[in-house]
Amino acid sequence: MHMGAKEFRDWDHKAVTLLGMSGVGKTTMANHLPQSSWFHYSGDYRIGTRYLDEPIMDNIKKKAMKVGFLRDLLRSDSIYIANNITVHNLEPISSFLGKPGSEELGGLPLDEFLRRQRLHREAENRAMVDVKAFMAKAQEIYGYQHFLNDTGGSVCELNSPEAERVLAENTVLIYIRADDDMEQELIDRAATNPKPLYYNEDFLHASLDTYIKNEELSGVDEMDPQKFGSWIFPELVRHRRPLYQALADKYGYTITAAEAQQVGSESDFLELVELAIGRSEG
Repeated sequence: MHMGAKEFRDWDHKAVTLLGMSGVGKTTMANHLPQSSWFHYSGDYRIGTRYLDEPIMDNIKKKAMKVGFLRDLLRSDSIYIANNITVHNLEPISSFLGKPGSEELGGLPLDEFLRRQRLHREAENRAMVDVKAFMAKAQEIYGYQHFLNDTGGSVCELNSPEAERVLAENTVLIYIRADDDMEQELIDRAATNPKPLYYNEDFLHASLDTYIKNEELSGVDEMDPQKFGSWIFPELVRHRRPLYQALADKYGYTITAAEAQQVGSESDFLELVELAIGRSEG
């Protein structure tokens, strides 16, 4: 949604969507907004608790059924397994996504990895389409004045006209752009602890082909999933950078990660959004 700085300032029920790579500071900045007046919508939380809850639980139960002691208890309904995803603990989503590579090294066969990737893409798309309905709920049911949509790092990959329309028509999009130093920090972090991620399928296949060729492997089933995760992350950063910027240029505004790090209060946040809008106005 495009608007003038004064229009944003006078907007009674502000709605903002934050875009950017995971780790760039979206949630940290969002946490400076008072919970008494801002409804914090987490796209990842919605994905895990609504759209991937059953696949996540099915995967966990399959693992548990391989353990004789647990299998007997599950089959007799003596125990149950519950999903305990929170806004601050999204580990069940990561464990479900997994990484492609050798099963002996904890990886997933490519077909299974792609199946889970596709489920995540559909879940993220639906979670973003849900934003409009949750904006209404936040105000009409819970009495929140403002709305903050904290997106996952892969939202720029959706290529979904419906999701883009919902976000563009109902919220101000703010892209937090990492500078070279922060991007390198994210890359260094991923090198030592690569996390399971969603990848655009064409990008993934091209990356797999390059990696397998470079490592002189015969296929995905020979890959070390950890090493591949570390290798692909810098490529992912470069791939996503223009996608984020294109969304911001088309529908919203850009701030730097350094600017986001200076936010320590609601007033700081609002001033920064106005600054971003003002810069686009020339």
